[in-house]
Amino acid sequence: METITILLNDKQILKLKQTFADNIVSKCPNYALFQIKVEGCTITVYTSKKAVFQGKDANIYAMPFTKDTQFIDQCGSDEVGTGDYFGPIVVTASFVEKEDIPYLEQLGIKDSKKLTDEKILEIAPKIAKRIKYRTLILSNKEYNEKHGKDNNMNKIKAIMHNKVLYQLVEEEKPKYDYIIVDEFAKENRYYGYIDNMSH
Repeated sequence: METITILLNDKQILKLKQTFADNIVSKCPNYALFQIKVEGCTITVYTSKKAVFQGKDANIYAMPFTKDTQFIDQCGSDEVGTGDYFGPIVVTASFVEKEDIPYLEQLGIKDSKKLTDEKILEIAPKIAKRIKYRTLILSNKEYNEKHGKDNNMNKIKAIMHNKVLYQLVEEEKPKYDYIIVDEFAKENRYYGYIDNMSH
């Protein structure tokens, strides 16, 4: 198990808390502001503003706070269509390089949840022209055909994420540091879902 301790500023503490709001535990150690538990890492932020990252993936979670740059070259994927408004399920994977960050910031992209529909419609075509991406769409009809005892929602999402990331990596050959997938299932369960699948 690796342990990394970093002194954070107020802005970094707030960002950490907002990013992992769903992973904050109710009970935390003495003198701690809050504690976050994610797959492969426990993050404890103390009143002294020290953050302690512990676990096999501690270096991954601590990296944005230890490097001169706040960003690394990375592929990532996320989905829509499985929440309040159901279907079709759309999964998109993209590859963002460090060099793309100033351009994305210039477009006003920080927190996607704070973007209005009008702003998204304005900037999406600009992003699509510059950022490498791949998208998979599963219609409601196809979902109904696939969903059943052996294919629950998380398995379908895992398969879609894996396929679209595979397409992006195979076709674009990006030089990435990490692939990041929004957590909708624990790591071992995710790999279980995609085990033996063909690309």
